[in-house]
Amino acid sequence: VQLQASGGGLVQAGGSLRLSCKATGVNFRIQTLAWYRQVPGQEREFVASITSDGHTNTADSVTGRFTLSRDNVRRTLTLQMDSLKPEDAAVYFCNTNFRGGMYWGKGTQVTVSS
Repeated sequence: VQLQASGGGLVQAGGSLRLSCKATGVNFRIQTLAWYRQVPGQEREFVASITSDGHTNTADSVTGRFTLSRDNVRRTLTLQMDSLKPEDAAVYFCNTNFRGGMYWGKGTQVTVSS
C-alpha cells in the first residue's frame, strides 16, 4: 500500500490550499480514506474521512471550511482547505486502513501565516 500526498505549502490566513493523496496497492473504490494532521510535540489528530460511498466526516475545527472528495478513477483523495487559520498549520497525512493495518503517506507541510 502506498499513499502519496502532495499540495502543501505556505498560504496567508484566509487563503486556500488543496491537498491530494494518490493511493495504490489497494482496491481504492472500497477504501475509507482519511486525512490527519500533526503539529510538532502534539498528537496526530483526525481532520476528515470519506467512506467508499462518499459519506464524509470532518473534525469540528474544520467543518464548513474543509471539503473532502474522492476520485475513484484517478485513485485520488482531495482535501480542499478554505478560510485557513494559523492553527491549521501542521503536517498533513493521508491514511487508510487495509486488512487490519493502518497505512500512512508521507506528510505534506501546511504553513499558514497570520
